[in-house]
Amino acid sequence: MKTIQGYHLITPEDLSWRPSNLMKIPNADFLERTGSENMGARLWRMPPMSANTLHKHIRAEEFYFVIEGTGQMRVGDETLTVPKHGGVLVGPDQLRQVFNDTEEEVLWLIIGAPEETEFLPDAPVKPDLSLIYPVDPTQLPHELDGVTWPPKE
Repeated sequence: MKTIQGYHLITPEDLSWRPSNLMKIPNADFLERTGSENMGARLWRMPPMSANTLHKHIRAEEFYFVIEGTGQMRVGDETLTVPKHGGVLVGPDQLRQVFNDTEEEVLWLIIGAPEETEFLPDAPVKPDLSLIYPVDPTQLPHELDGVTWPPKE
């Protein structure tokens, strides 16, 4: 992996918000324009009564940090409540899913390293997605029983 040279200042105006592919959660990638191959960092806006994908990683560790609101996530068979300005570090082998079972938006910063470049959109070879999605990635935690997410288009 190559390291960046110098530094990159990223301002809020530089961020581009877009919905995630599977679960349609608004997110903004901080590091995509830097070319970093060592880490990834995204802001995630979890709408009320929503969930992100249930997934794991091949080699990346992820740090989940709640900026606004109270976060909920499942790691393996456990459900964790993460207070504002609290965080959770998750190893690559653990299934994990951030979700929001409240009526208030929750803002997360999620940082992962090393960046798994084979999963980036411009990767020359497409990887086996069952490595990160060994089970249905759109399944919701029991806290969201009766909720339909992502919303129908």
